Amino acid sequence: MLLELRAENLLLIERAELRLGPGLNVLTGETGAGKTMLAHALDLLLGGKPRSGIVRPGAAEAWVEGVFELPDALRGELGERLPAGAEEVVLARRVSSEGRSRAYVCGRSATAGDLRDLAATLVAFYGQHEHRRLTLASAQLDLLDGFCGERHLVVRRDCAAAHARVRELEASLEGLVERAGARDRELDLLEFELAEIEEASPSEDEEAELVAERGRLRYLEALRAASLGAAEALDGEGADFGGGGGGGAGVAAVLAGAERGLDAVAGVDAALDPLAERLRAVAVEAGDLAGELRRYGEGLEGEPGRLEAVEERLAALDRLKRKHGGTIAAVLAHAERCRERRDELANAEVALEEATAALERARAERAERAAALRKARLKAAPKLAQGVRARLADLAMDGAAFEVAVAEREPGPTGADAVELLIAPNPGVPAAPLRDIASGGELSRVMLALLGTANDGGEATLVFDEVDAGVGGQTARSVGEQLRALGEGRQVVCITHLPQIASLAGRHFSIAKDISVEPALTTVTELGEREKVEELVRMLGADDTDLAARRHAQELRKAA
Repeated sequence: MLLELRAENLLLIERAELRLGPGLNVLTGETGAGKTMLAHALDLLLGGKPRSGIVRPGAAEAWVEGVFELPDALRGELGERLPAGAEEVVLARRVSSEGRSRAYVCGRSATAGDLRDLAATLVAFYGQHEHRRLTLASAQLDLLDGFCGERHLVVRRDCAAAHARVRELEASLEGLVERAGARDRELDLLEFELAEIEEASPSEDEEAELVAERGRLRYLEALRAASLGAAEALDGEGADFGGGGGGGAGVAAVLAGAERGLDAVAGVDAALDPLAERLRAVAVEAGDLAGELRRYGEGLEGEPGRLEAVEERLAALDRLKRKHGGTIAAVLAHAERCRERRDELANAEVALEEATAALERARAERAERAAALRKARLKAAPKLAQGVRARLADLAMDGAAFEVAVAEREPGPTGADAVELLIAPNPGVPAAPLRDIASGGELSRVMLALLGTANDGGEATLVFDEVDAGVGGQTARSVGEQLRALGEGRQVVCITHLPQIASLAGRHFSIAKDISVEPALTTVTELGEREKVEELVRMLGADDTDLAARRHAQELRKAA
């Protein structure tokens, strides 16, 4: 039950507080005064998106807060959000003038989604045009399913999940079938590219070696001439230093002569002896180096045609690199992808069979869920129709025929049934779909009868926003009686313009707009008995001096 509703800077309301009670509560006022404030406030509290202009002009933000009696079903769900020993749950919403909003549950930050999750347990809201929604097939199905109970709704959610799985598998299978047509062509291309790569058997190490070898082969004669020339310069024959003649001696011969000269004075001066040792080491190194250079030069024997073979092999590797990524590593990676894709395509037929089998299993599961839904709907439909007919008799539609027809259709997320509400407002007339026969007033009464039957035994607060459109006179009184009957054992809140309904309320709130200030200011007031009569006089279209209207208003209150 909604115990208190507070609003600040909401629309034209600067500050308002409603203390609601069990049974029937009504909110009345002149057209344009802001009766829909309650609807806006509840919409925000239950996770709705803030509407443009919902913040009072000149205010920085709007604040809405609702205090609800705590249902047992929510106690466990809210858990740590509830203060110890709490008997109430407080929902709040803050909306800035820029449109940003914050939500709160029991004083703690929450999301709009959290509020929406709580809404189904706390409030059932029916807007001004709810009776028109009854003409939609989806709404009629939803209403029957709600009448079937919570366990039925769980099966419906399972059916929706099974249907989603079917759609997913159908799309996957369709893709497999489409790819099967191009499978052979793709396999041929993969086999060709793999054969080309595997035949070449590329290797990064081989490429590096070939590049180095090509460099040597291209400069073979230059390398030979340089190495042999250097060897000749080191060990070429020349004049002996000791003989003092000849020229063109090699470095080794020159070093040998120098060595002999130093040997002749060995031991004479201790400072010279180390230098002589170093000279001998240089001479030995020169001789060894000359030998190695000569062997290197003489060993440079180029195999006939080897350079051409190396160039051809590198060209083959370059062709692969240009086709598959620019490097040998990229070529090898492409080959691995080709193998994986080849294996995938090779197993495509198996995958197709597995996907087909999975789809059949998913369809069977959906059919099982749909069959369970149909069984429950066929069982509940006559009970719902019987309850509605009984309530229609109390709403000045005595003798009206009403049926809930369940027919098969293509499977979908809600099962494989189509629900059609059939009505014959007058005896002797064949029943036809609600959308084709019922007038606006009849739709309002049918909706009220449906909601009364479907919500029997529920705990949520029922809120009606001018659902009495199109009715008047004694019918309006009957609608009020039905609303009051709905309020037995639960809370009903109704925004109405009909005095016949307002007169039956346990609590009556009036909303009035003062246009003498700018911006205009709307106030909400709970009415006492005298004020209730005055408001009923206004709703009857009379002024305070109309004694007949006042007597009528008093009679309406007495009849309540």
